[in-house]
Amino acid sequence: MTCNKTGGLASALSPSSIAIVGASNDRNKVGGRPVDYLRRFGYRGKIYPVNPGRETVQGLRCYPSIAALPEAPQMAIIAVAGEAVAESVRDCATKGVGTAVILSSGFAETGARGLELQDELVQVAARAGMRLVGPNSQGLANFCTGAVANFSTMFTQVPPEDGPVAIVSQSGATSAALYSFLRERGVGVRYVLATGNEADLSVPELTLSVVQDPEVRLVVLYMESIRNPGLLAEAAAIARARGVPMLALKAGRSPGGTAAARSHTGALVNDDAVVDAFLERHAIWRAPDVASIVLATELYLAPRAAPGRRLVVISNSGSSCVMSADVADELGLELATLSPQARAKIGESLASFATSANPIDLTTALLGNSGCIGEVLEAVEEDPQVEVVLVSLPVAGEGYDLERIAADVAAFEARAGKTVIVTATLPSILEPFRARGLVSFTTERQALIALDQVTRHLRLMRDPSPAAAVGPAEPLRLPAGPERFLDESCSLAFLASQQVPVVEHELCMDAEQAVAAWRRFDSPVAVKACSEELLHKSEHGLVFLDCRTEGEVRKAWEACVRGMEKLEIPARGVIVARMARGRREFAIGARFDKDFGPVIMIGDGGKYIEALPDFCLLVPPFTLRDARRALQRLRVAPLFAGVRGEPPMDLNALCELGVRVGELMRRAEGSVASIDLNPVLLGSEGEGALVVDALIERGPFPYSDSLPGP
Repeated sequence: MTCNKTGGLASALSPSSIAIVGASNDRNKVGGRPVDYLRRFGYRGKIYPVNPGRETVQGLRCYPSIAALPEAPQMAIIAVAGEAVAESVRDCATKGVGTAVILSSGFAETGARGLELQDELVQVAARAGMRLVGPNSQGLANFCTGAVANFSTMFTQVPPEDGPVAIVSQSGATSAALYSFLRERGVGVRYVLATGNEADLSVPELTLSVVQDPEVRLVVLYMESIRNPGLLAEAAAIARARGVPMLALKAGRSPGGTAAARSHTGALVNDDAVVDAFLERHAIWRAPDVASIVLATELYLAPRAAPGRRLVVISNSGSSCVMSADVADELGLELATLSPQARAKIGESLASFATSANPIDLTTALLGNSGCIGEVLEAVEEDPQVEVVLVSLPVAGEGYDLERIAADVAAFEARAGKTVIVTATLPSILEPFRARGLVSFTTERQALIALDQVTRHLRLMRDPSPAAAVGPAEPLRLPAGPERFLDESCSLAFLASQQVPVVEHELCMDAEQAVAAWRRFDSPVAVKACSEELLHKSEHGLVFLDCRTEGEVRKAWEACVRGMEKLEIPARGVIVARMARGRREFAIGARFDKDFGPVIMIGDGGKYIEALPDFCLLVPPFTLRDARRALQRLRVAPLFAGVRGEPPMDLNALCELGVRVGELMRRAEGSVASIDLNPVLLGSEGEGALVVDALIERGPFPYSDSLPGP
């Protein structure tokens, strides 16, 4: 592979000279291992050990200080402890070092005092224009150039090999685990980058550089928090355009995980549901664990065209056929319906008691005729329904010509251009298949879960990015006022001015106006107290529904006025609204997240929304298709099409309203903190959606260029 320049940060990823502060003769010490690795893994730049107590280190001339070096190295590895760290950073800044990699711990991960010390390092570096990695970092490694500024033991236990994978991780241990698992499967890794506490350089910024390396074909991330989400979005856009999948293992889902993350790297953990929405919006696959990443990697890197979801299962075990069919059904993978011509050809190759339907059970035919798999593959080669072939060999050993079987399978994949996946229980059975570059697993379930992940991820990457169709947003501002919240009447009026469908209503200042409004509506009405300080009217008994007579309207109006007086809040009036009907109540919410910008919630509504949450989150801009796909994941989704003779609900109208609210939040640029629309009444198809109640909160957040763009 060719060592290409990345999109920046050359002093961090491809330095031409490296100093090691705290260099040691002992290869098993933190200060000794980088010296050993640089020499062992072919680094061709200049190596400058720094240690005032030695004249040589591992056969290299050693210098007493950074100041004594003959030049300013592009990178300095700092492997000293205590107060010597700050002194070394100052020396590096004075010398003109480009990037300092701080392996030392004892900073933000230890608490407030450690954070203060870390901030001091950042200030020193920033004044000199020097970048920092860490502290508490395991270091950086570029196996193309041999610039291995890292002390992980894994590089000695599992020898490196340059390859198409980049690993960027906050955690050094996780980066090493990912590296070792991938290398054990024969996958080459170019970058292993561990950012530690991320005092300066973060996972997103390093990712933005490595995705611009044309030899990188897969990027794997581990994050405990997401700093600079705008940079991660930019990196994802570049990766998407290049067809490079990005997978993220984002820790800190649980309260316990959140607490552990803070003590591990000093991370401030992001709202997990928002992280999910952000990653999906940018086609970054969120993996549940290390194993799911490792198992799917070879399928991501397979040289064939992107695999499909229609598969044929071929096995010499009937039980494997049955279990594969069960897992495929569970994952929504389709067993291809073979053409009559294909089935006839298969029948000619197998015994009369074998199965020519999909899954194809070879029975004992393979033991007596090792060429029968090749014959079956020829039969399905021209069938357009077949996109993927799973070859399962739970039993194969003496008596089976595995070399011939593997050669036939590899020849079919090359000839037909269809993805082939092989499963077998023993490594010795898989060896001839792996030697020919075929993707392999030890169980059918592993294989099909990986296929499901890869196909869904690649489909997400192929979806047109909504940002491509979005022009500059015309700024949106709320009506001027000192109040934090707009009252319901102002909220509804503002939404109506933005073409959001709202319930017909009138703000009434006395009982006579309320009765007049009821008469004009000529229908039952809802009567509600209205104040910018009344956020939950129903909890105070200040919502009266289905008022049908003048007496009921007057009584409700008086109760609203008395209730606001009792709560000692300013009364803006009383809302009289036409009672509206719909098939079901939904809710649309929006908030401006300080890290990720606008986030939109669409879900089942009504008064039990907090007790029985059923919602999806989306990051704007998003399309009707994005909203519809997200809504299909709700528990109430089966109701959308109608049940027991009901007509379908107007799902398009709900999606259109969600997209419109997303656009409002995007245009508000942080001047709107939140929007709460609950309930939103959804009618049958063609009847639309109607906002019945609304609350808008002014935003304290000025628009920031660091937030993710479209």
